[in-house]
Amino acid sequence: SDIHTVSAPLCFLQNFFLYCYGGVEYLNLAVMSYDRYLAICYPLQYNTRMTFNKITVLFAVTWLGPLLLCVVMTSLSTSLQLCGTIIEKVYCDNYSIVKLACDDTSVHNIYGLIATSLSIFCPLILIFFSYMKIFRVCFSGSKQTRQKAVSTCTPHLASLLNFSCGACFEVLQSRFNMNNLPNTLRIVLSLYWLTCQPVFNPLLYGLNMSKIQIICKSLVFAKM
Repeated sequence: SDIHTVSAPLCFLQNFFLYCYGGVEYLNLAVMSYDRYLAICYPLQYNTRMTFNKITVLFAVTWLGPLLLCVVMTSLSTSLQLCGTIIEKVYCDNYSIVKLACDDTSVHNIYGLIATSLSIFCPLILIFFSYMKIFRVCFSGSKQTRQKAVSTCTPHLASLLNFSCGACFEVLQSRFNMNNLPNTLRIVLSLYWLTCQPVFNPLLYGLNMSKIQIICKSLVFAKM
């Protein structure tokens, strides 16, 4: 079953790290799209545009932004008086905690929507504009340029699609009643969002490297 009793400290800890994970992952994908934009659109100027100081700023924003949002969100949630102890999910999330509260939760709901928008939609907008620039260069460039862009961007787009599908289900499951779905399916999809991306990315980006491809081919042919 995906129904469990809330242990307040553990629940708030799960809630904090769950949203940090989602926020950091989306910002990381946005930074990667910007990196690909510079590599494809300004290949000769890449080293002068992607400086050490810029990398430091992007790294800090990727981690500190979600941490700040989650600290505020968790602080608001811990101030609530809970009237229930049962959450019908595999793990705790902020909206499930808020639904258990006896207090007025208007501020928490508004902040939750703001935090979700900043964590998901802002990175997606940055990714969208980066790829608009990339596609413009690709369509106006040579066949070799298009092939290079496809090989560079395909792993990133696959990773983005994979993570977004899992995140979309989590948002829908939090905001709407999904009890009509089988418990097993809800558990699998929830765990998919948490576990598949960390497992999927090393394989996706690793197999795209020519040296790893050569090693894999040699291992396959050696066993044949």
